[in-house]
Amino acid sequence: MSIEKGKQVLKIESEAIKNLVKKLDNQFTKATNEILKVKGRVVVTGMGKPGIIAQKLSATFSSTGTPSLWLHPADAIHGDLGRVTEKDIVIALSNSGETEEITRLLPVMKKIGSMLIAITGNLNSTLAEHSNIVLYAGVKEEACPLGLVPTASTTAMLAMCDALAIAVLDKKNFKKEQFALYHPGGSLGKKLLLKVKDIMRKGNANPIVSEDKTVKEVLVSITSARAGAATVVDKKGKLTGVFTDGDLRRHIEKEMNLLNKKVKEVMTQQPITIDKEKLAQEALKVLKDNKIDEIPVVDKKNFPVGMLDVQDLLKAGIV
Repeated sequence: MSIEKGKQVLKIESEAIKNLVKKLDNQFTKATNEILKVKGRVVVTGMGKPGIIAQKLSATFSSTGTPSLWLHPADAIHGDLGRVTEKDIVIALSNSGETEEITRLLPVMKKIGSMLIAITGNLNSTLAEHSNIVLYAGVKEEACPLGLVPTASTTAMLAMCDALAIAVLDKKNFKKEQFALYHPGGSLGKKLLLKVKDIMRKGNANPIVSEDKTVKEVLVSITSARAGAATVVDKKGKLTGVFTDGDLRRHIEKEMNLLNKKVKEVMTQQPITIDKEKLAQEALKVLKDNKIDEIPVVDKKNFPVGMLDVQDLLKAGIV
């Protein structure tokens, strides 16, 4: 029975969102355009469950390049309305459109002079009547069998808020680099901001050896650096190859005098490299696609500047 009830709830809520598609009109376009040209901030307010959705909308705007703040309507009537200016746009969320804490704000909003956008399920409400733009987010029924608990109505309202925020994002031609700017923390920020040069091994941790060095000498350098590979360069310092643990294993059985051979005879020539300015996430893809564990890092002139190991990506939280 519980599974059937769960399916029923999901069906009602999904239908509520589908029905909104038919309701979108030029009011949605107007709301998008006004937000795009706002000179102040987008102030979002709502009481109860719509208030929680309002907080999410404000956070979405802020994270996608539209300055926004969440304003609790009860706090607003006790002084916080001072945060609102005539340059701002206020988005008020109320399913009934008659929420007391919201309707009490309306006369003051008019005096302040800020534009008011309503997201409501009641087009004949006080909120709708006093708003410059009205976005309809009404539903036929709640998923609650009592018809009391906000369920389908809050789902529809949340979906409408997402539609508005993403429409604005799309119009702005918002790029992932801009998104990264507002998300510097956590795994998301690391994936979007962290570059190869930020985590590569360099200096003493990055053995760079001449191609005339013996394998034995190269192994000593690798061991001293506690690395998994060495970058091999010519007399001009340009990269010519890489010597890895895999190269050692491939040659150790068939090369009787391996340790005394010059590394250029057994190294991997013309190895895959990556530019130091590339994103760490791009480096991970290169390693995965080519099934390798290390990759030499080079500058624009193909001079080696570091080594990136899959372990470095793990430590940085990219994997």
